[in-house]
Amino acid sequence: MPLTRSLDDATVVITGASSGIGAATGYALARRGADVVLAARSEEALRRVADRCRELGGRALVVPTDVTDPEAVVRLAARAAAEFGRIDAWVNNAAVGTVGLFDEIPVTEFRRVVEVNLLGTVYGTRAALPWLDAAGGGVLVNNASVLAEVAMPYQSAYNATKHAIRGLADTVRQELRVTGRGHISLCTVLPASIDTPFFRHAANHTGRELTPPPPVYPPELVAETIVRLLRRPRREAYAGGAARLMGLQWRLAPALAERVLGWYTARTQFGPGVRLDATGNVFRPDAAAERTDGWQGRRAQLIRLTAAFGLAAAGTAVGTVAAMSRRSRTDR
Repeated sequence: MPLTRSLDDATVVITGASSGIGAATGYALARRGADVVLAARSEEALRRVADRCRELGGRALVVPTDVTDPEAVVRLAARAAAEFGRIDAWVNNAAVGTVGLFDEIPVTEFRRVVEVNLLGTVYGTRAALPWLDAAGGGVLVNNASVLAEVAMPYQSAYNATKHAIRGLADTVRQELRVTGRGHISLCTVLPASIDTPFFRHAANHTGRELTPPPPVYPPELVAETIVRLLRRPRREAYAGGAARLMGLQWRLAPALAERVLGWYTARTQFGPGVRLDATGNVFRPDAAAERTDGWQGRRAQLIRLTAAFGLAAAGTAVGTVAAMSRRSRTDR
């Protein structure tokens, strides 16, 4: 069920709103006149995002929130409802990452990624549902990743949480239906690689510069996907053609896709530089993080890599079809 009111009369809560996809979503909604409630750890960065939202025509409320604190997330919902009278939609977007070999990532960081990405989504969903129900219906969007369906090396903690978010959404969606709360829609977004500060902010135990594996899409693509889901909810929506292609290949020939994607991403998520800051923003916010993009100045390189990915993806698709054909002949 879509929103019970138009976007220019809707109140939307966004977590992880200080940068990247969260900030871009705030801007996209503000352009449409929505009231946006911006939540993240850094109040300074949130205030800059809020100022831009107001310039674009929306009203904005800043609520500094650590999504790993369930009581803080409940207070976030209460503040939003007190300010604007209701909550029509909620976007669970907060995420952090730690990159490295599984057996080299500190347990404390792995736990923190689970707390932010998965439990933050759990707490957001629990806080949002009563208010969406009280509003007569609404939309809850979980920003997962194509890594909720496929996998990449060096991203074990992030992969695990995104797979879990997808399973959580499927279960809660079932429960909403069987308990007569079908007027609340629960949607999952599966973006491909997005040009955000995420790779700069991730904890890094590889000693190498991290870059988003191409093809890389702008965060505005995900923001517009979220806006469309608020208007016409769907169970799941890919953001970026590469995400759809990877998901298809993984379903058709999982063993082959796992090998090819593992080889490809292991060679494309590292840049030529050296990274010495291991902890990133896993435990501390970045007060200067309101930028939506992460790799300005490297657009030309990313475009070239995107073109290269197109050729590689075409080859993988051919290999997938060939493998399926051989399997079919063997089975006959």
